[in-house]
Amino acid sequence: MSIEADLRLSFPEPGGGRLDFHFNLALPGRGITAVTGPSGAGKTTFLRCLAGLERPRGRLTVNGRPWQDGKFFLPTHKRPLAYVFQEASLFPHLTVRRNLDYGARRRCRRGGQSQLDLDRFIAILGIGHLMDRKPETLSGGERQRTALARALAAGPEVLLLDEPLAALDRDRKEEIMPYLESLRELTLPIVYVSHAQDEIERLADTLMRLTRPGLPAVVEAGRQRFSK
Repeated sequence: MSIEADLRLSFPEPGGGRLDFHFNLALPGRGITAVTGPSGAGKTTFLRCLAGLERPRGRLTVNGRPWQDGKFFLPTHKRPLAYVFQEASLFPHLTVRRNLDYGARRRCRRGGQSQLDLDRFIAILGIGHLMDRKPETLSGGERQRTALARALAAGPEVLLLDEPLAALDRDRKEEIMPYLESLRELTLPIVYVSHAQDEIERLADTLMRLTRPGLPAVVEAGRQRFSK
């Protein structure tokens, strides 16, 4: 298992009381883990804990390296991860190529960037013909594919995807789904939050189900489950 977590945190609720979360689980070191559950169950909260954007109590280990343990807490900017949100959040004044170069520079600061890797991500995501265009000229699906390539160019050990298709219409979702499926070629864990059952059934190698705050997550082999 590549991601092992035993994390607790709580938030005050309007009108009094506390909203408590407890994530105690282990996830595999490659493939796509889909995180699903009703609104408020803690899906995005779990991603934010992995990213270090929340500071829960407990322990988090990734690829055998502690990211959090007792008083030790690895800050977000030192965690080798990439986080893609619903909106692509590309730099509007930069071309696709220069947006990808920005991601690659993050990897350089951590110890080297392989152009071969970047070329591979461009090929996997089918954006080679977009290199000289700016984000305003791209479709929603093209922007998200560019955002994914920029995230991968940074050389993450973990890729976090928070409902990356939620802002797209049906046609744009169908455009990008094959590219998301192709991410299984990569040897890193991908944690994918979604409400959409059709996305989960197509993408999930592993399924992490949250029911409500305070109850443990259920982790199961997704593709075995969906093949029945």
